[in-house]
Amino acid sequence: MARHNREGTGADQRGYEYRVGYQPDWLRLVKVTRTLESGRQSTKTLFKNPLARGEADPGDRVRTSIESPDQGLGVEVAVHDPTAQVTRVRLACRVETPDGGQDEVEFVIEGALPRART
Repeated sequence: MARHNREGTGADQRGYEYRVGYQPDWLRLVKVTRTLESGRQSTKTLFKNPLARGEADPGDRVRTSIESPDQGLGVEVAVHDPTAQVTRVRLACRVETPDGGQDEVEFVIEGALPRART
């Protein structure tokens, strides 16, 4: 039986803080990709599940939320996955920059956490 979602935190390359709501028995990590002021793209691990292995069945719905109040960002991704085939979800979002422009932030949500050894 699937367990209730947990919450974790992390910061990106520009110092913005994020809250990540995740399924403890499915999510491995969340990466964030941003374009830096220099124009170069940078990818960073935003959050990593502290568990190395799942303890229960993650259920048939893969669900992860990502929030960054300072950027006005609040998204949730839910994927129906009854046969446990989803291993990665890519999500791109537009956020406003301090100068009134827009930036694209990409998240890679990696799952398929190994099951606990019995």
